Amino acid sequence: MLFNLSYFAGGLIAFDAGFPVFHYLTAANILIFNVSWLICASLFRLYRPSHSNPLEEIYRSTIKALLLHFIVITAVILFYFPYQSSLKTILLEYGILGFAFTISRLMLTYMIDFISTTINFKKKIAIVGYNERAKELAHYFREHKSFYSFEGFFDEGTNFTVNDEGDIVSPIKNMIPFAVQNNVREIYSTILPDDLWASNKHIIEKASSHFVRVKFVPQPGKKLTATLHHTGYIKNMPVLSLRAEPLQHYRNRVKKRIFDIVISSVVVICILSWLTPLLGIIIKFQSKGPVFFKQLRSGKDNVSFWCYKFRSMYENKHADQIQASKNDDRVTPIGRFIRRTSIDEFPQFFNVLLGNMSLVGPRPHMLQHTREYSAIIDEYMIRHFSKPGITGWAQVNGCRGETETKELMVARVEYDLWYMENWSLMLDLRIVFRTIINLLKRDENAF
Repeated sequence: MLFNLSYFAGGLIAFDAGFPVFHYLTAANILIFNVSWLICASLFRLYRPSHSNPLEEIYRSTIKALLLHFIVITAVILFYFPYQSSLKTILLEYGILGFAFTISRLMLTYMIDFISTTINFKKKIAIVGYNERAKELAHYFREHKSFYSFEGFFDEGTNFTVNDEGDIVSPIKNMIPFAVQNNVREIYSTILPDDLWASNKHIIEKASSHFVRVKFVPQPGKKLTATLHHTGYIKNMPVLSLRAEPLQHYRNRVKKRIFDIVISSVVVICILSWLTPLLGIIIKFQSKGPVFFKQLRSGKDNVSFWCYKFRSMYENKHADQIQASKNDDRVTPIGRFIRRTSIDEFPQFFNVLLGNMSLVGPRPHMLQHTREYSAIIDEYMIRHFSKPGITGWAQVNGCRGETETKELMVARVEYDLWYMENWSLMLDLRIVFRTIINLLKRDENAF
């Protein structure tokens, strides 16, 4: 918007000043102006910051893209309109554009500074290894203290030490207890995964079970033999992860959240607005109790939340311990219908709007089942890195309903982890459509 407004403003001001710019403001020129800008911006990755300090890169890329665009447009315009007035119009337009971009970038900086000082969203960080790479990382986190809180180093050894800057250096064996106690969400290892794997693999797995992400920043020139995923840069240092997590990127989370809000709002307004009172009357008529059934479920990072459903059972004391089974005598007559058609899940669109669920994601489990399965299934808790969903990749692949055996839950977990590592908006759409098709076909596991 700024770009095109500046273009038109420059042309109109030049026209008022008496410059003949009728041939300047044409559809062809506007197209050339915009396409060339997109090319210049993409060359300098203006809209794709590639490391953890996007503001600095945005400023630098903006200047480079503007200078290149100025050269290109000046050459094009003067080639077609070799008049002094054309050059004056270009200079005027770029003067307005430079001013507009400067103001917009200053507003961006102010907004980020205001948010970072008003809302405490610092991410607590710890580093494994005490070497030059680790010190470089720590220096970066200290420089960006509005976004990170550096908690200390963990290295091989048996004793606590304190370095010259007051940072604690603790043995690796203390890493997980320290992270859990101090709410550390990410640990950066500067020790190669191959070096760490043999003796400390259980620590990495335990970190995941406590929702602590372990990332790796290799030493310069060191080749990796472990299978890791590139997730970005911190300055010029590549950051690698044990698994790909597309939803770790803010841009993808925004896309998913917009998708959730739009679809859920449509369902709430167009369906739940009339379905809720209708079902409410039938549910109340057939059995005593509330219209809605709410139950604490395990959410993102294992934070429990109230999950809502239309009540489909007679009130009973086993609702929080025992899953519904086929021909369950606790289910009411209307409950059998709404469970078979999955209408009982519709109130979870309110959970989506509240932000504790998504349309698509791993299904939230009862707290008791989370405790039970986390003790017997490897990587079970990793599924809680993602926000739970009304439907999911596991459900459209046949893993829904009652989980009578450990093998059924293992299969569900595998599908959930695959979804987390391969998320895309198109995958979410695919799952939604497959869910609708399964409902129309009547899923045999829905009871």
